[in-house]
Amino acid sequence: MMFDYLTYGALAVLVVLFLSSAIRILREYERGVVFTLGRFTGVKGPGLIILIPVVQQMVKVDLRVMVQVVPPQDVISRDNVSVKVNAVLYFRIMDPERAIIKVGDYMSATSQLAQTTLRSVLGKHELDEMLAERDRLNADVQEILDQQTDVWGIKVTTVEIKDVDLNETMVRAIAKQAEAERLRRAKVINAMGEQQAAEKLVEAGRTLAREPQAMQLRYFAALHDIAGERSSTVVFPLPMDLLGHVTGRRSEAT
Repeated sequence: MMFDYLTYGALAVLVVLFLSSAIRILREYERGVVFTLGRFTGVKGPGLIILIPVVQQMVKVDLRVMVQVVPPQDVISRDNVSVKVNAVLYFRIMDPERAIIKVGDYMSATSQLAQTTLRSVLGKHELDEMLAERDRLNADVQEILDQQTDVWGIKVTTVEIKDVDLNETMVRAIAKQAEAERLRRAKVINAMGEQQAAEKLVEAGRTLAREPQAMQLRYFAALHDIAGERSSTVVFPLPMDLLGHVTGRRSEAT
């Protein structure tokens, strides 16, 4: 009788072990890559999966979007400026079979590929482009990564460059450059204003030359302005044509 109890207990334990190793439950975002005697036999899931113990093995694959931080990379720009650039990579597995069979560790492989691609792409651009055209650089890096990881069944959805760190010397140089640019623009705007004012003055002089009476009106307007300033000194503009008449009469008298 005792032997029968031991036999039934051993059978029960074996059944429990068999079921625990044979039954797998996969979530909605998980897939199982199944190998039978070492050969790929299919992708299963989600839900209840039954495997043959010892004969079949399964590797879980997460299909959700994964976030991977690309550590700071030393990049030398095309204008020979050394900077440190880091980024964030978003990708997901589209083909679990290729992600497991084609590459040993797709997480590490994607990270290393992102680092080398980031250095390669940014090294072809100048510092000003890195600072001002991040969207275009993000798109370039994302396109290259997506093409290279397609063999592994991975889709790179987004690449975002986070920080572009400069040393103190470059920060001061960029600040001086920005200040010089602002001064240049101010001088150009001032010169353009002087040019436009000179053109208007020339045009006004031509108009007054065609109408001598208009000059007399300008004299009266100037006297009115001077009288309103309450100044002890009054400067009276003397018409040039009047001087011409006086000097002409003197020459005739002589």
